Amino acid sequence: MGRGAQARAAGARGAAVNWEETGRELDARGCAVLEQLLTPDECEALALLYDLDDAFRSRVVMARHGFGRGEYKYFDHPLPEIVTKLRTTLYPRLVPIANRWNTAMGIDVRYPDTHADFLARCHESGQVRPTPLLLRYGMDDYNCLHQDLYGEHVFPLQVAILLSEPGRDFTGGEFVLTEQRPRMQSRAEVVPLRQGDAVVFAVHHRPVQGTRGTYRVNLRHGVSRVRSGQRHTAGIIFHDAA
Repeated sequence: MGRGAQARAAGARGAAVNWEETGRELDARGCAVLEQLLTPDECEALALLYDLDDAFRSRVVMARHGFGRGEYKYFDHPLPEIVTKLRTTLYPRLVPIANRWNTAMGIDVRYPDTHADFLARCHESGQVRPTPLLLRYGMDDYNCLHQDLYGEHVFPLQVAILLSEPGRDFTGGEFVLTEQRPRMQSRAEVVPLRQGDAVVFAVHHRPVQGTRGTYRVNLRHGVSRVRSGQRHTAGIIFHDAA
């Protein structure tokens, strides 16, 4: 199957997700799993791009910046077709959730219906660098808890897709999400994924209904230590970077 056909097939799978159920999971836990968003062949093709330097605008070695261990690369334009298709397909399904969350938290920002219109908003403010990325972890690598903000305009949900198979390609390396609630200790969520599964999660904060009304909780995400093998992940971030 060619790259264009792979992109269309991945987009069709994204559109076919039960988004009502996904919205309920996001409301309850701040994350939701989209099972088998990509096929094994699509995962392997995307992971193989990591060694093609001309596909990327920059490479980050995490240890140099205190981000953890391992490395990642930001794609340059033109993005791989499958990445562009996932951005344009998933974004409009997530917009109703993002706008509902902002309403609940008393945030005035509303997001347009199409990803192209949202990118235009980013670009008008100087956020023009693409943010989708590939991450590579080897043994003992990990990613510290963090948030992917990149500028004034931030879409509040993002997607990470596991491109490697746990138990075969690597061990350890679990996706971890932490939630800091006001005047309470942090809550951790470990999200089990298989090859091709994606996790949708809150970038920065989300609303939670408490006994005295709705309040904001602050979220960070990371990856636990890889105990053996090699782990590849694709990150689909919907805002561009300044």
